[in-house]
Amino acid sequence: MGISTQENLQGAPWGKRPANPLISVIVPCYNEEEVILYTHERLTNVLGGAGLNYEIIYVDDGSSDLTALKLRDIQSGTDNIGVVRLSRNFGHQVAVTAGLDYAEGDAVVLIDADLQDPPELIPDMVNKWREGFDIVYGVRTTREGETAFKLWTAKAFYRFINLLSEVPLPLDAGDFRLIDRRAADALRLMRERHRMIRAMTSWVGFNQTALPYEREKRFAGVSKYPLRKMILLALDGVVSFSVVPLRMVTMVGMTLFFFSLIGIVYAFVSRLMTDIWVPGWTLLFISSLMLGGLQLVFLGIIGEYVGRIYGEAKQRPLFLVMEVLGPDRFRLREQTLHEKAHQS
Repeated sequence: MGISTQENLQGAPWGKRPANPLISVIVPCYNEEEVILYTHERLTNVLGGAGLNYEIIYVDDGSSDLTALKLRDIQSGTDNIGVVRLSRNFGHQVAVTAGLDYAEGDAVVLIDADLQDPPELIPDMVNKWREGFDIVYGVRTTREGETAFKLWTAKAFYRFINLLSEVPLPLDAGDFRLIDRRAADALRLMRERHRMIRAMTSWVGFNQTALPYEREKRFAGVSKYPLRKMILLALDGVVSFSVVPLRMVTMVGMTLFFFSLIGIVYAFVSRLMTDIWVPGWTLLFISSLMLGGLQLVFLGIIGEYVGRIYGEAKQRPLFLVMEVLGPDRFRLREQTLHEKAHQS
């Protein structure tokens, strides 16, 4: 579902917000049957208690449990709840993108269904937005219920990306954030397949501020981001926003070439000027292994970029929608998205 790059970015000028803004809350869901009803209850209590004009868009990312049935029950009889069911599991970042496509609020809030990010912070984010900030991102000061290994890898994750990426990423900030309509429309223009929403949000710029909070332990179920997925997400963040790995390949290659020249000169001088030179094969064997291994690593790095080019060249849609539940306006949005996809 592409969106034409000619589409105008809309939004209030800095510091000016609508009197009664619509707040769109996007909740990606994947096998969340144990927690989704409580998540909805807590969200509606917070949003309604704060007197906000809101809509909630649940994106079912191809769940294989009872999540879809429970979302159907949640949506039934309500006019401010929408459910977008994807045809299969496309991944968390794509599910968030689907929610962004369907959201029409003056501000958009991204929050996961596991309740590790407290919905009670949404009114504070809205207040920051009313002050004039376009993006309000949550920064985790503590992470309750997580192992020391998980905490260490999470810290290493952000610092590794910032070491290589050309786009600074706020430390310890996840996808929990509020995004102004202008910034949300800018994100919708970015249709690359390998996505990292938190890095893309940093890339678009605008006026951003942090909101520190204590992250709670998961209410139920298991984490959808094990170590393997965190590594893949980090890889997407680095490769999609930086050419530093390619430059490192060039620098290492030039360094090895320089040392090889020194070795050649040394061997040539030793052979001509002395009766001593290295006659064995050990050095040659070790050097061959080292250079062969480096070549494979470098080919792998280049292959990551080439593979992404191949994926983008196919121009497949980011996701496919199987069903949209909700009032007529949600289905009208789907029709509008299809029309824009054909125009782009």
